[in-house]
Amino acid sequence: MRILVLGAGFGGLELSAALSERLGDAADVVLIDQSDGFIFGFSKLDVMFGRRRSHEVFHPYKDLAKPGVQFVQTVIRSIDPEAKRVETDSGTFRGDIVVFALGSDLEPSDTPGLVEVGNEFYSPKGAFALREVLAKFRGGRVVVGVTSTPFKCPPAPSETALLMDDYLTERGLRGDSTISLVMPLGAPIPPSPAASEALLAAFSERGISWHPDLLIERLDPERKVAVFSNGSEMPFDLFLGVPRHKVPTVVEASGMTEDGWVPVNPLTLETRFSDVYAVGDVTSVGTPKAGVFSEGQASVVAAQIIARHDGASVEQSYDGHGVCYLEFGYDKVAKVAVTFLSGQQPVGSLEGPSELIAAEKSEFGSTRIKRWFDRTWPALDEHR
Repeated sequence: MRILVLGAGFGGLELSAALSERLGDAADVVLIDQSDGFIFGFSKLDVMFGRRRSHEVFHPYKDLAKPGVQFVQTVIRSIDPEAKRVETDSGTFRGDIVVFALGSDLEPSDTPGLVEVGNEFYSPKGAFALREVLAKFRGGRVVVGVTSTPFKCPPAPSETALLMDDYLTERGLRGDSTISLVMPLGAPIPPSPAASEALLAAFSERGISWHPDLLIERLDPERKVAVFSNGSEMPFDLFLGVPRHKVPTVVEASGMTEDGWVPVNPLTLETRFSDVYAVGDVTSVGTPKAGVFSEGQASVVAAQIIARHDGASVEQSYDGHGVCYLEFGYDKVAKVAVTFLSGQQPVGSLEGPSELIAAEKSEFGSTRIKRWFDRTWPALDEHR
């Protein structure tokens, strides 16, 4: 039974590891990704704000050595979900089961002016380039702006504003600067009122301006202002933007999408095509687009594949639960736990922020790298 796993992010890596762990050489997994390595989303901020170097957060796929798992670095050109056939630059792959874990693509050019005068920090390339931009910044008006919804890692814009406060304070530039956070949402993290309240209190304490329910229409490169859909404007000296997210073009061309994303059974992650699943950002399952949710969904798909291999019944279904870590600055981190169930309001809780949870976040990353790559990844403090 050959399983094609398209995408080697949180979902693809966890699915491959789970199948290998249970089935060994009998797994017959082909894991395909165009990149040569994995980078945690939170590591981008670590590099951007000078807490780690780019090579320290890069985990090369060539290190993958899981029994029953073959990694192929190549570009996917077309997908036929009916035939379970994938055309790539390295040839044609066919499977008995196909799992879409290709995430979402970023489109900064969809917001006029963002490429010309702004800085997106959601891609590794964009975040890593900002390390040097920030090092040369001498203070002024900083705007952190979200250009559309949905977007990956809902806490990241708030984290960026708080870490920018830390960064400028440490360099003696905070007094000469303002920080504004602009989002097209009514709260920083709508599914978790407790987390939103804690963030708003932190913004108020640190003099960060919060601007909810504002949609950025474009940036004016000549005047260096953000123009909102209601006609209002906000000047900036440094714009840090969350670009528009969209389903990968190759997925859209496959006929899998509805309303821009891949619909799935919220309990099993099955698509409308037989033996074809989808997990993570590429889906419209209803949970946030964040790695921990993709990881949980991958575990459910793995359980179904293993049960099929063993001729057993499936007892595990997706519970919509996920935990995100939220940087508050000052070396403190909070933990947001949220559960999303179809047809119900999400239920969330907040723990922290504290230095203890900061250590837990570091352990979270280290355990994943150990599980997926079979190697040790030093904690953040060991890099400082």
